[in-house]
Amino acid sequence: MRKRFASVPLAVVATFLILLFSIVQHLPGGEAFVTRIGVVKAALPLDVSLLRTPLSLYVPALDLPVWGALAQVLLVFGIAEIVLGRRTTLLIAYACTLAGTIYARIGVSLGPDHLFGFPGAVAHMRDTGPSAAVVALAICIAWKTRAWFTGAVVLGAMLGEAVVVPNLAGQEHMVAIATAVLIAATGEVFGSYWSRVLSGVRAARLISTERQRTA
Repeated sequence: MRKRFASVPLAVVATFLILLFSIVQHLPGGEAFVTRIGVVKAALPLDVSLLRTPLSLYVPALDLPVWGALAQVLLVFGIAEIVLGRRTTLLIAYACTLAGTIYARIGVSLGPDHLFGFPGAVAHMRDTGPSAAVVALAICIAWKTRAWFTGAVVLGAMLGEAVVVPNLAGQEHMVAIATAVLIAATGEVFGSYWSRVLSGVRAARLISTERQRTA
């Protein structure tokens, strides 16, 4: 069991942080502490939101069971860490969470009369949790492994959620999916290109070195 957990340290650490924040924010004075370091709201200054966003990913909702978030993160982050790599998993999780955070601010500024806008009250709602990162990683895993049916199921479920329950979380999930698709497509197009370029540079250096030695 230890060896299995050691193979996915990022997933284990992320799961532990969610559990830790869940416990702390239910302690006396804990909610205020967690709010100061990891709760993001659209009403906050942008620099404060950007500083808190990395930790906001691990702050679960107060009114939802934490066990679901723990299971999702351990499973999806673990698979992503194996399939995509540790750095890529962290990059996708943070980028898609940040995209949702920025979208919330844009939506509030657009107002409720706009198709993609929100009422002003949304600016004071907690915008935390790992769900956007989990959805984005699921899409990237499906893309990488060519599991198109699984990707379509995730997309359909999130689209249905956004239509049936048109709230901030549902809209941010769609933004996370769009960001994940953009990242996956960019990696598909340019990933192999840059690896070939680097291989060519290394080969040119080796040829140059051999010629110098021969001379």
